[in-house]
Amino acid sequence: MSKLPNLTGGMEETEMIHQLQAGDELAFRKLVEDYQLRVFHICMELLHVREDAEDIAQEVFVEIYHSIGRFRGASRLSTWIYRIAVNKSLNHIRRKKWHRWLQPIENLTGRREAEPVAPENTLPEREIEERQQLAQLWHALDSLPENQRKAFILSRMEDFSYREIAAIMETTLPGVESLLQRARVNLQKKLWAVYKKELPRTKV
Repeated sequence: MSKLPNLTGGMEETEMIHQLQAGDELAFRKLVEDYQLRVFHICMELLHVREDAEDIAQEVFVEIYHSIGRFRGASRLSTWIYRIAVNKSLNHIRRKKWHRWLQPIENLTGRREAEPVAPENTLPEREIEERQQLAQLWHALDSLPENQRKAFILSRMEDFSYREIAAIMETTLPGVESLLQRARVNLQKKLWAVYKKELPRTKV
């Protein structure tokens, strides 16, 4: 996925922050236009349910509107926004005590539940297999420790650089590298375990 442009740094970003902190509605609309799609994608990757992602993305901008006055520029504005999106998504999961990401395929593909979906027994064998593999991947991701899951999604699914991930997660570059390495190893183990269970047993 291609990255959306961040607000320009330096004086332009400083001016934008001043306008936001002064309650400038036009500046806030511009902010929403610049970031709403990327914020939604981050929420969607973490939540998998379109309605939840839309709700949390809206909460992100409400939070920005109310807390911009406390923003002191310790990080880039974009980093602060993405951090809020990640944290609100994870808080939503905790509130719902949602420890399983193995949801109906409508949710995994971002379709609304009202959309008709073909019964699995009417689908081509290849599509059934792809759906099952996708479900297994999300289930494996869900079982990762939270920081590994967060780093993996930001890197592999949202295409953030290691430096950007470090800023969003408030850690170091070596810390990000370590999290991603452990996430890859854990995912390989979990997916291999699933694959072994599905292998036909040979008779002795």
